[in-house]
Amino acid sequence: MHASMQSAAIVGTRAHPVEVQVDLSLGLPSFFLVGLPDAACTDAKVRCGTALRNQGYELGSKRVTVNLAPADLRKEGAVFDLPIALGLLAAAGQLAGDKAAGVLVVGELSLTGEVMPARGVLPVALLARRMGIRRLIVPLANAGEGALVEGLDVFGVSTLREAAELISGQRTIAPATPGEPVESLDGPLDLLDIRGQALCKRALEIAAAGGHNLLLSGPPGSGKTLLARRLPGLLPPLTFEESIETTSLWSIAGRLPRGAGLLSERPFRAPHHTISAAGLVGGGSPPRAGEITLAHNGVLFLDELPEFSRLSLEALRQPLEEGELSIVRLRGEAQLPARFMLVGAMNPCPCGHHSDRHPGRCRCSLSARELYRRRVSGPILDRIDLYSEAPALTSHELTDLPQGDPTAQVRARVIEARDRQRHRYSKLANTRTNAQLRGRQLRELVRPTETALALLAQTVSHHGLSARAHDRLLKVARTIADLAGSESIEPQHVAEASMHRQPERGLMPPELPPVSEAERQRALLRARGLTHLSGVVPESAVTEENT
Repeated sequence: MHASMQSAAIVGTRAHPVEVQVDLSLGLPSFFLVGLPDAACTDAKVRCGTALRNQGYELGSKRVTVNLAPADLRKEGAVFDLPIALGLLAAAGQLAGDKAAGVLVVGELSLTGEVMPARGVLPVALLARRMGIRRLIVPLANAGEGALVEGLDVFGVSTLREAAELISGQRTIAPATPGEPVESLDGPLDLLDIRGQALCKRALEIAAAGGHNLLLSGPPGSGKTLLARRLPGLLPPLTFEESIETTSLWSIAGRLPRGAGLLSERPFRAPHHTISAAGLVGGGSPPRAGEITLAHNGVLFLDELPEFSRLSLEALRQPLEEGELSIVRLRGEAQLPARFMLVGAMNPCPCGHHSDRHPGRCRCSLSARELYRRRVSGPILDRIDLYSEAPALTSHELTDLPQGDPTAQVRARVIEARDRQRHRYSKLANTRTNAQLRGRQLRELVRPTETALALLAQTVSHHGLSARAHDRLLKVARTIADLAGSESIEPQHVAEASMHRQPERGLMPPELPPVSEAERQRALLRARGLTHLSGVVPESAVTEENT
């Protein structure tokens, strides 16, 4: 006899439909599992046979053939145990009628017949709704996760017999209710807990308002890690779409707590500097998500940035630019989302005391300091929008009361700035913050004044910044203008953005030299799209524009 059950496989970050086709026939007792299964999936013949026997079912001596269709899609894990076992019962005539139709089943079986928790139940539930399936049978521990999807009846079962009786109509189980949102166990982290570091707090606010990358530099104990860990509290809450997307990624990775609902807070990932490149960006065969995907819609914090391997840091180039990562391996390929805010922290030298107020405390040579800085390449530094130095605290700052605005007030300003950006970019796909602007959109939507453009041109020329740095400087200035409630970018916004753009070279001079007419013309040409480079514009172009 023949029977089939509907299930699903996780490939990369998406769920794909899989039909479990079971055939029982006369012949020598055997069990064949085909359809490109991996080793864990192939072992289902042992788990399913033992679980059926321990649950009181007898199938007799049959030739069993199980096909996982489509056959060209690689199947991983033990989530097909439950649909295979139910398919065997249906093929043997031990499930009444055709009630298995319209049901999608996932779950791993123990040898006693208990249904073990599975990964990726939320994306499987989303797949079931897209397929028009109204009933979903999952492990009891994952029922609250699957119930997050509306228009779907999700049933959690704890044993194989419960699932069989539910499908055959011998048992009635109430549909599961959505799990409770996952909240942080650390409690609120407030900026007022940090003494001093006013400039770093301002840089943190700008980064949160525009979704910019940030690098903190300073001696040990200056508060770099404390500042970084308070960034998620400044960010606006996840939208429903972002929450669904982030929760799905965590579910596939097996990081979602049992019985949990949607993630309510933006993720904050802080991997150790000994992490491999595959662990950081993802990889393996078949490809799996890494830390940057787990930080999607949130923050990736790399403490002691120069201590990470060169291969790991260079692998961040594409994700920082594109917001996603393409991984191609012999056994498959995957498109992994990676739209995160990068926050790095580093010391100014190997001993960490080069920027101390006591110059004799640092004994590092010039070559040692230069070698330490070169561990982070120029292309990676070029993709960072904001640089801020966290100096060592003075005795007065250590004993004085905390100063500055609390996290709640700063977050309110950040949300207002984000609302302005969302309204401005409402007609653009995949663009919600200033940091996501690119190319033509950047030149058309940021709206700087002529004076601000001229100051920007002179800043870029004076410091020899690249075209990418020019664009990032303009994005930061747009964010500062949004925080100030200004519709256009003014010179003071460009000046403040320049203060946070110079790595290891101090702040910009408070008064720049007067802007020449040639510089003003070059800025106007750049704004009108005649050139996108931040270098010198040919004089012929300026003359043509004047004519």
